[in-house]
Amino acid sequence: MADEVIYEARGVSKTFGSVTALDAADLKVHACEIIGLVGDNGAGKSTLVKILSGAHQPTSGTLLLDGQERRWDSPADALEAGIETLYQDSGLCPDLSISANVYLGREILRPGLLGKLGLLDHKQMAVKAREGLEQAGIGVAGGSRSVSKLSGGQRQAVAIGRAITWARKLIILDEPTNHLGARQSAEVLHVMKRAKEQGLGVIFISHTLPHVLEATDRIVVLRLGKVIADAPTSTFTPDSLLKVITGLAGT
Repeated sequence: MADEVIYEARGVSKTFGSVTALDAADLKVHACEIIGLVGDNGAGKSTLVKILSGAHQPTSGTLLLDGQERRWDSPADALEAGIETLYQDSGLCPDLSISANVYLGREILRPGLLGKLGLLDHKQMAVKAREGLEQAGIGVAGGSRSVSKLSGGQRQAVAIGRAITWARKLIILDEPTNHLGARQSAEVLHVMKRAKEQGLGVIFISHTLPHVLEATDRIVVLRLGKVIADAPTSTFTPDSLLKVITGLAGT
């Protein structure tokens, strides 16, 4: 299973008028693998993520899911196929409970007439949300607690846990440890590793290179819209990775 390629971008390019944001990029994601996607500002990371998640359509190139060519007309198509994306803003509603956030947009209606009237089954959602978060390795007590009462690390963990709960293939995480302290970042990295253990592929975008080197199995480096390195994490040191990112490798 770990050798299975679940998602692939093959020769994907994206232009905006005369600007080439992504230039024939290749990326393979395996099951049970965390990929670090790194690069300087303007390298093309956000463009690639938006293509993978269905927010942008490539100008050219192909996306394949489980070996089958796919086209996403919207992010909803990618979500339906099992691809969850968490951007820097976790997307949680702070005034809602933890369980309500886990089921946001996927609410469970009460059975019978009450459900037809649009009443939600809060009890069932609370139970299932707790089970899903516990399976993801998240022990946030009290599913009825407001998200606003959680720490930054707990919020990110809940957001990633929600993604794990619904993802069937891949989770894309854009700077999930940004602005978090050391302990909170460790919680988030732990949840990422639990996603990997459950057979999911994970793409981890981060400027925090120590986190990338700690948590990933493979690192893909983008520069000026091109993939200029794709190698096991063990082949990089902090210094060598920084030099590849900045174009100073070999100097």
